[in-house]
Amino acid sequence: MSIGVRRLTLLGEFKPFGLIAEALDGKPPDTVTDKYDYFLFDPEIARDRDADDDCADIASAPSNRGDHELFIRGNRIIWSTGARVFKRFTLSSDIVKVCWCRLGYTAEALLCILQNDCLTIYNTSGEVVSLPFPHTITSIWPLPFGLLLQQEVEANIPSHVPFSSTSPLLNTRDMLHSASNHIQKGEGTSVSSHLILMDPLDELRPTFIEERGKLNMMKEYDEKTIWTSDQVPVMASYNKGKMQHSLWVAEIVNSNIDEDLATSLLHIDPMSVLPKHLSFRKIWQGKGAQTAACKVFLATDDDAAPVVCFFHQEQRKLLSVSLQIVEINNEIVFDVKPDMSWNISAIAASPVMVTRPRVKVGLLPYSDIMVLAPENVLLLYSGKQCLCKYVLPCLNKDKILHDLELSEESPLPNDLKITGLADAVEGRVNVIVNHRQIFRCALRQSPSSALANDCITALAEGLHSSFYRHLLGLLWKDGDPAHLSDAESIVDSEWDSFCHVIMQICRKYKIICQKHSDSVPHSAWDFLVSSQFHYNFCKVNSMFGIPYAVSLDQRGLNFQRSSVDGAQNSGKPFYTDLLRESLESLHGLYESLKLDNLRKRDLELLSILLCNIAEFLAEDNYLDHYIRDFPGLCKKFLKSGGITILPKICPSLFRWFENCLQYGCSYANINDLPALVCKEGNSVVSIARKVVCFYSILSGAKLLGKKLSTGVYCNITVGSHSSKEELTVLAMVGERFGLQQLDSLPSGVSLPLRHALDKCRDSPPNDWPAAAYVLLGRQDLAMSTLARECKYRGIETPTNVNVISMSTPYMLNLHPVTISSTISDAIGLEGTKFEDTDSVDGSMTDGMEHIFNSSTQLRYGRDLRLNEVRRLLCSSRPVAIQTSANHSASDQDLQQAQLWHLAQRTTSLPLGRGAFTLATIYTLLTEAFTVPKLVLAGRLPAQQNATVNLDPNIRNIQELRSWPEFHNAVAAGLRLAPLQGRMSRTWILYNKPEEPNSVHAGLLLALGLHGYLRVLAVTDIYQYFSQTLYFHIPVRHPSSYPELEVPTLLQSAALMSLGILYEGSAHPQTMQVLLGEIGRRSGGDNVLEREGHAVSAGFALGLVALGRGEDALGFIDTFVNRLFLYIGDKVHNERSHFSTVSMDESRGSAQVQRIQFMMDGTTVNIDVTAPGAIIAIALMFMKTESEAIVSRLSIPNTGFDLQYVRPDFIMLRVIARNLIMWSRVNPSKDWVWSQIPEIVRCAVEGIGGDDNDIDDMDAEAFIQAYVNIITGACISLGLMFAGTRNENAQELLYEFSIYFLNEMKPVSPTCGKVFPKGLSRYIDRGTLETCLHLIVLSLSVVMAGSGHLQTFRLLRFLRSRNCADGQSSYGIQMAVSLAIGFLFLGGGMRTFSTNNHSIAALLITLYPRLPTGPNDNRCHLQAFRHLYVLATEARWIQTVDVDTGLPVYAPLEVTVKETEHYAESSFCEVTPCLLPERSILKRIRVCGPRYWPQVIDFTPEDKLWWNFGDKNSPFNSGILFIKRKVGACSYVDDPIGCQSLLSRAMHKVFGLTSLKASDTITDIRSGSGSITVDQLVGTFSSDPSLIAFAQLCCDPSWYNRSDVDFKEFCLQVLFECVTKDRPALLQVYLSLYTTVESMAEQVTNGAIVFGDSLSISGFKLALTYIEALMTGKLSAPKGGIVQSTFVGSLRKQVEELLNCSQELKDDFHNYLKLGKWPDGESQDKRSILLSWFLQWFDVPSSSAIRTAADRVKHKLMSSSSVPLLRLFFPRTHIHVISEIDRCLS
Repeated sequence: MSIGVRRLTLLGEFKPFGLIAEALDGKPPDTVTDKYDYFLFDPEIARDRDADDDCADIASAPSNRGDHELFIRGNRIIWSTGARVFKRFTLSSDIVKVCWCRLGYTAEALLCILQNDCLTIYNTSGEVVSLPFPHTITSIWPLPFGLLLQQEVEANIPSHVPFSSTSPLLNTRDMLHSASNHIQKGEGTSVSSHLILMDPLDELRPTFIEERGKLNMMKEYDEKTIWTSDQVPVMASYNKGKMQHSLWVAEIVNSNIDEDLATSLLHIDPMSVLPKHLSFRKIWQGKGAQTAACKVFLATDDDAAPVVCFFHQEQRKLLSVSLQIVEINNEIVFDVKPDMSWNISAIAASPVMVTRPRVKVGLLPYSDIMVLAPENVLLLYSGKQCLCKYVLPCLNKDKILHDLELSEESPLPNDLKITGLADAVEGRVNVIVNHRQIFRCALRQSPSSALANDCITALAEGLHSSFYRHLLGLLWKDGDPAHLSDAESIVDSEWDSFCHVIMQICRKYKIICQKHSDSVPHSAWDFLVSSQFHYNFCKVNSMFGIPYAVSLDQRGLNFQRSSVDGAQNSGKPFYTDLLRESLESLHGLYESLKLDNLRKRDLELLSILLCNIAEFLAEDNYLDHYIRDFPGLCKKFLKSGGITILPKICPSLFRWFENCLQYGCSYANINDLPALVCKEGNSVVSIARKVVCFYSILSGAKLLGKKLSTGVYCNITVGSHSSKEELTVLAMVGERFGLQQLDSLPSGVSLPLRHALDKCRDSPPNDWPAAAYVLLGRQDLAMSTLARECKYRGIETPTNVNVISMSTPYMLNLHPVTISSTISDAIGLEGTKFEDTDSVDGSMTDGMEHIFNSSTQLRYGRDLRLNEVRRLLCSSRPVAIQTSANHSASDQDLQQAQLWHLAQRTTSLPLGRGAFTLATIYTLLTEAFTVPKLVLAGRLPAQQNATVNLDPNIRNIQELRSWPEFHNAVAAGLRLAPLQGRMSRTWILYNKPEEPNSVHAGLLLALGLHGYLRVLAVTDIYQYFSQTLYFHIPVRHPSSYPELEVPTLLQSAALMSLGILYEGSAHPQTMQVLLGEIGRRSGGDNVLEREGHAVSAGFALGLVALGRGEDALGFIDTFVNRLFLYIGDKVHNERSHFSTVSMDESRGSAQVQRIQFMMDGTTVNIDVTAPGAIIAIALMFMKTESEAIVSRLSIPNTGFDLQYVRPDFIMLRVIARNLIMWSRVNPSKDWVWSQIPEIVRCAVEGIGGDDNDIDDMDAEAFIQAYVNIITGACISLGLMFAGTRNENAQELLYEFSIYFLNEMKPVSPTCGKVFPKGLSRYIDRGTLETCLHLIVLSLSVVMAGSGHLQTFRLLRFLRSRNCADGQSSYGIQMAVSLAIGFLFLGGGMRTFSTNNHSIAALLITLYPRLPTGPNDNRCHLQAFRHLYVLATEARWIQTVDVDTGLPVYAPLEVTVKETEHYAESSFCEVTPCLLPERSILKRIRVCGPRYWPQVIDFTPEDKLWWNFGDKNSPFNSGILFIKRKVGACSYVDDPIGCQSLLSRAMHKVFGLTSLKASDTITDIRSGSGSITVDQLVGTFSSDPSLIAFAQLCCDPSWYNRSDVDFKEFCLQVLFECVTKDRPALLQVYLSLYTTVESMAEQVTNGAIVFGDSLSISGFKLALTYIEALMTGKLSAPKGGIVQSTFVGSLRKQVEELLNCSQELKDDFHNYLKLGKWPDGESQDKRSILLSWFLQWFDVPSSSAIRTAADRVKHKLMSSSSVPLLRLFFPRTHIHVISEIDRCLS
């Protein structure tokens, strides 16, 4: 067979871009070598396998278009793409070899760089791993599952390997035992010639050889690897001594070694046995080569088998060895086909992808071979078959210089000679010519005509290999001069060439059948009709867009005839089978193209070709099928009906779809599916296969392996499903069938699929991928799922290319963003007025300027709560001092006194500000840490805001500096939230001062409380915190350690840190140390701080054994007795208990002697030890319900006991008892009264009466006890209901607060005799103030984060009252400040938890001993007041509209689980809001009519709330994406729903636009107060398609249209789609309506609008869908997605159009009797009408009807054959069957 000639496309002269990049970089160093290397590669190699195939770009990688280059010189690599440097790599030593490899089964490509002594591995993001080598590695090679390394032969390699298989008794299992044993000893890698690296963090493993069923270690040092494949596990090697090449298959062998056997026989650790080994099996060897092949590559044979090609430069030949791939038991086995190798003469060769680009055969792309023959001719081979010859284009120097921008000095001689090929990538190759020039050339890969390309692909996938090989030779043959012409080629030249090749086969078939050649035209007219000019003329000047059907055979007579070579192809059966297979394959493509609305023109061209093939094969059913679709074809084909014996039924997808919907997939005829659709791996008919899959699942098909029960392959993504519709959606996602593909389907075909999507839209399962939610139109769920996936994979940006492919292009970037007026106004309120009125310097920052954002404004609306909180907690501005306008000398003393009191308040504000701004600002790595100023000055408003400073001569200002500055820095540090979930070590070290100070100490405490110090290295911690915690606890110093004076405060802090470190561990040694510290006399610098030291030890002891109760220690009785001794328990106060258990048994009694107990004489000083001991017992037995402990921790119930126990200790006992008996705490007055002993209650009630006989001393004791018990109970309530916002607890605590407040100064009326009166007569005001503020602080703990208005008003009153009354002690102000901060914790976005850890942290913060001044740390270290941070949780949730990206209000139904106190219950919240704790949260549901429902189920667990970055968090940092329904406004724009009356508004607009009243239209367009359709639709919907269509309806040209009915229909459809939130149905409604209206216009007016009947098939499917809904075949609880009345009216209109006129009846009779289509006058119109009639009533082909009629006549028992014909044709309408009976009878 002669071969064709084609031209190469010259891309330009080639030069490695690395050389250009080096030149641009400047002069290289002198150490750089002159030698360089480079290789070009496809960007797909470096692409992530997990990335979507449809995505054009990948993250962190350059564009995929064009070749990528790696340029290597010395120790540097330049990775470039096109003319751009992408990455640079510089290594420590020279580079030996570079390759890409995917280690293991990871998706990421790694760049492996071999150096002399190590292997460096980079990933595409720049992360690097370096592996040193113990031995010399000569080369590296990529394999599919690892990197192969070849060792250089070493002199000390042992000649005998002990575990090599020499005994026939050793099997593979034994070999793996022995191999593993020696690998453990380190011998494997030293003796194996080849090593394998399967993971960057793994060790190098030896490889093995499988020989005769045995496994030996591979020590073939003579076998030099010359090539491996990274796609299939094949390696090629060359043995110089044997002069042979070998092919090896690499296999992973599992070593299932029995643990007992391995341990007993091999004496090795079974856990360290290597689980997998790599073995090589030789499958081919070829001898006779004196040198190794200079190039080895993979190609594809003509039967799609992979071929390994060895190119021998010296022998000038290309040896090709064909591989055989067999799948056995789901495992792929490679072998070499016997006698399947061949040689091709060549002086150069390269693999190229030309004939079938982008097609994969299994794992491999379809590759051809480009060969440079010895005659210096470029030849293209497909396997053994030579397809064509390639030549360089005619090189004109001026043209080349202009097109390719070559330099003027570049010589371009006319005698160019090709000397070599190199650097082939896909269809591009470097052609080396003489004169040392290299040109980058491209081979034309595939036709630019999509139809021609699809046809070739369909034939490649459908034909037998021998048939396709013959066809391929014809396709690439030089049969059409259009291949060589550029300027003169016409648009359809490729399609014409393809048709010419097919018709060439048809003519050959006809010649063989007729035994004589075709005759030439005998007249000039025949010559003209058969000319190319006539064909082009008909195509350009076709009527109504329908080209005349011109016989391709007739055109083919004008082409050059060519004979078909090959003796085997000369027989009729060969061409018959070839044409039949071609017809079936192309028919499959034809049916698939019917499902694409945009390929109608291609479908028409293909039908002409198929008619010709069917006519040659006398397949009348196929001919009839195509002519029914395109009636214009009847002019040429089927002019006279013929009778075909047993014609084959033509497959029809639409017929199969109808049967599926009507009867189910099990009753649909499988023969109606084209064979190509049912084949695996076919790409050209993928759309048809996918739609068949979806219809099959909707009709009840089951998945059997990879196939459905209907016989088609289907990919279904992972996800739960409970209905056919849900499974269909999962299949659409698995097949990547998105909304864009759905829109391209015919309307009728898409309806059942849209029905499935619509049914799943309301409540889809929670475990679906994001792409499934996009497909449903639930972008809210998709965004939430994407955020979780990105968090799990560690990706910062929540994008997914698969989600993008599921969406439609017009939906990606056109979402309208609207900012609510309410939000924008609220944002505008951000404290500008506040700054102007209260500050001297407007630029001054107070640490709270960031708190105002859209979320906080949305939560608090237009009220000024946050502004007021900011004002109350601001400490960076001078405070206003109220003085008289006339200044005098005495006023200065008054100002200083007032300023001193105000300074007490100012220094306490940072504690509240830290809580208010907790974790509300994100750090930037480039920003320094700033602390707001702590300003103690005042200003005089009456004197023009003059500034007044504290006089240092009067007051000690220094005591107001150190600790307040510390708290101020803590507050500033607590603001910080981790940027993207992590804090930078560099940022922390950057902010370290040269000298330690209180500010940096505060920052460190804040960072530690947040947990950010984990990023510090051990050396950093050593620099910050010297050594260990025990260093600051002298009792833990060894006996030989020198005595150190450690400050008491430092010891207290160390004890607390120790408790936090060992929290919940019940570590015995630590507990004993802490127990001793409670009673140890302070050896520090301040003995007054010993109580605080004991309290710290008590807290620490309680934390270590937190909630462990009696399971903490075996000697718990003695331990508890010691604690009760410290409390002052008289029953157990015996001398024997002073003998302390040794702190450390190993240290003997010497350590015990160093313990000095807190005693006065022979008794314990319980004033110091009792608070710590009580706290320790409370935390140890928290929530244990221990009656024994509570009974010993009793409340004094006699007068003597009341005198014996301090009142503040009674408060601690009440708190401890309630923490232990946790479940009995109840927010009621009765429970509070139950805490008070009877004697106290009776005494207090009697004090206010007339018969009071109690003396003042006893009365004071009773009142003190009463007040402290009430306060302890309130604190217990605060801890019990911390962060719960419990209404009962809030009301009770508020009532007690008002009660205590009224006792000091009546401010609010209270109910009659509920509380005893007159307490202030028997108790000092300071105690009442302390108790009051402790209760208020507990109230804020309960309402934490809520911003409760009533509580806030109370706090603001207390703050102002204290200043006015002069009661401005530091402790009281600190309590108010903390309470305000707790109430607005984290800006209202955080709250408290009630787990053990959190309650302990809150108890430390709320410890009921308030300081008297800023430096007061005697009873409680002030730094501990910040430990509330450990109890906070970000249980805040905010709903964000997924379309606008703005936070919005949304009602949530929150369900909590059943507990001991209440049953499972639900309540409603409006976002943004705080959720209940994780331990009780069961479900949240987005409810209400305005947003799509969304349900998130939880498993109640006693765990902390999810933190930022938690992979299993159901929320994205507190954000829940929701989607607004069309027809509803947001609650911000429409709070009460008055604007959401969609139907009234729409009907008003549509009523005004009654298109029959032109005056009204003018008013609408010109009226100033009018509303137009597009404005209304834009208000209620964000869908771009609806908005664009509404804008079209408002366009001035639209009003000038004459078709009034159509315009009104469009408005009604728009109303339907908007009200039901189904924008996709706009296309469906318009398509169905315009189809029927065009048919009516064509029948009525005679003007041909469209000349096919394809739309009839789609409309019939819509009718079938409606019938399936009515019969229950498809479930529809809400009815169909289209109105059945609308479809029914269209159906009636079509039937009226096809009501048999006499002309149509005559044409139908002619069709039945003779198979003839109309001719003569009005042929086009009559043919189209007949085709509609046949399609609409499902009339079979005329040959089938005549065959059935003949069979019926022999069995006819009556005068009518209608019943029997009905059995033959059940789908045909009964009236048509009656007409057939009348016609043929």
